[in-house]
Amino acid sequence: MLLGVFCQSFVGYNNAMSAKRILGIDPGTGICGFGVVDFATHKQPLMVTAGVVTTPAHTPLADRLLDIFDSLNEIIEETHPDEFAIEKLFFSQNITTGITVAEARGVCLLVAKQHNLPIFEYTPLQIKQTLTGYGRAKKQEMQEAVRTFLNMRQIVKPDDAADALAAAITHALMTRASYR
Repeated sequence: MLLGVFCQSFVGYNNAMSAKRILGIDPGTGICGFGVVDFATHKQPLMVTAGVVTTPAHTPLADRLLDIFDSLNEIIEETHPDEFAIEKLFFSQNITTGITVAEARGVCLLVAKQHNLPIFEYTPLQIKQTLTGYGRAKKQEMQEAVRTFLNMRQIVKPDDAADALAAAITHALMTRASYR
């Protein structure tokens, strides 16, 4: 099920030669965050849309992965991103959860590849370091950093959507020179 916080789309902004539209993903099986940001070198990054894809917990995994596949295809077809940024996995406790999240992440990568999007991967440490200057930033600090970078009045919720926007912003900042 696709749940989005849809904002005004800046279609003309994306068509400028020096702008990029980036789809960021925070992969997950139960909740997969997405965020689309328009970014140009000397301008304020703009959120196009953000939200989450949710799948019911007691649904067979293959059905959940198909929901993610279909929803990401829909997001890409509606927003026309230029590039795809996704968070790399990090898990140290529950290997079973890590495996299912890895499967969802694989579906996300597949969808991006099918749409011929350049794929960029960032670790949670890289994303936190880029946005806050501190690789061990807490969720609330990350949400506040996303709010500040996007010049928003309120933090983006749920945090999975904010994490996806953080991946997109990280990619924009890491590749800023290529937008000139």
